[in-house]
Amino acid sequence: MGENEKKEEKVQNFKTVQNPNTYKTVYQNEPISKSKVGFGKAVLIPFFSGVVGCAVVLGTCFGIPSVRSKILNENSNTDNNTTNTQNLGYVSQVSLSNYSDTAVYAANKILPSIVGIEVEYNVNSLISMFGRQTQTSTATASGSGIIISEDGYILTNNHIVSSSSSESYYEVSEATKMTVTLFDDETKYEAKIVGTDEQTDLAVIKIEKTGLSKAEFADSDNIKVGEFAMAVGNPLGMQSSITCGVISAVNREVTDSDGKTFTLIQTDAAINSGNSGGALVNSEGKVIGVNTLKLSGTGIEGMGFAIPINSTTDVTSQLIQYSKVKRPYIGITGMDLDEQTAKANNLVTGIYVKSVDDFSAAEKAGIKIGDVIVEADGKTITTMDELNEIKNSHQIGDEMKIKVNRDGQEKELTITLGEQP
Repeated sequence: MGENEKKEEKVQNFKTVQNPNTYKTVYQNEPISKSKVGFGKAVLIPFFSGVVGCAVVLGTCFGIPSVRSKILNENSNTDNNTTNTQNLGYVSQVSLSNYSDTAVYAANKILPSIVGIEVEYNVNSLISMFGRQTQTSTATASGSGIIISEDGYILTNNHIVSSSSSESYYEVSEATKMTVTLFDDETKYEAKIVGTDEQTDLAVIKIEKTGLSKAEFADSDNIKVGEFAMAVGNPLGMQSSITCGVISAVNREVTDSDGKTFTLIQTDAAINSGNSGGALVNSEGKVIGVNTLKLSGTGIEGMGFAIPINSTTDVTSQLIQYSKVKRPYIGITGMDLDEQTAKANNLVTGIYVKSVDDFSAAEKAGIKIGDVIVEADGKTITTMDELNEIKNSHQIGDEMKIKVNRDGQEKELTITLGEQP
């Protein structure tokens, strides 16, 4: 063997090591001897060894779920971070499929339980052009209702089925005819009024048909501001329409155009003419309220209201059983006296008694016209609403203590509550 073949060739190769003092990577020259070896030993064996090693490692990692999940999650997080960085503050696209699925589910569940109501009235118009004459015509109104039993009982608003009124130039009669249209059914079923209650603006009507789809009620005491809400009904006669929104407020006190105050659910789901009597439902398609009114006018948007369904159950059962709601009754007409009005008339603040019904609980207890009621059941009161709230906490036949101011002297009386006629 020649001298050149025995001679070893030295080359420089860089090897990285960690300096324990600085924790920085430094480089160290290391002479490596290069001897003459075969191609198989030098290249092929290391190459195939590396391939086999990688396959074993990757196969092991992806064969263990926890390891695989960790690797994939890390990669996903890295991709998301990169995307967020590239978006420069803009939020990535979010899927609304869950919201859409919720609305579809709620609609499919409640729609078969909502009906359209059409009411006919006689309108007597007063014509004075050629002397006082009366001209009679027919008018119609529409609304919605909620099926509450499989045998045809339907809950709706009182103002839909009992809207008789009169003005100086016309008079509207009680409903002369009422028909109901069911979901996916063009047949008009004639309905009759079972009972109405003006105080709660609720009514029950009935059609002669069985096998109806009864609505399912939720607990309206548990609803929360911000949760999903859907209003269902027949706005402007458009059968089976839905609008979606959220619960805007609960226990909202609202006074209508007739001066009656209600405690209602507020929603921004659109409620239009014809939606009255329909349902306000939650994400499960369960009824949480009866659509009843909305605020309208310049600058007002998305302020609708519904009667909480929990407050309707006792009223509904009484309307079906008695055709009315039995309530305790005092038998007076009163006027609220504020401090300024009371002082101007040499009276005290409270409720001024304007009239006393004959044979009423008030008359039997000795209440007289001109008395000012200042206290009920030991509580100071100044308005009829406060008096009625205390009265309604009692049952028919209960005794109720009141204090009146008569000619500057206070007098205590005991009322045995009667039944409202």
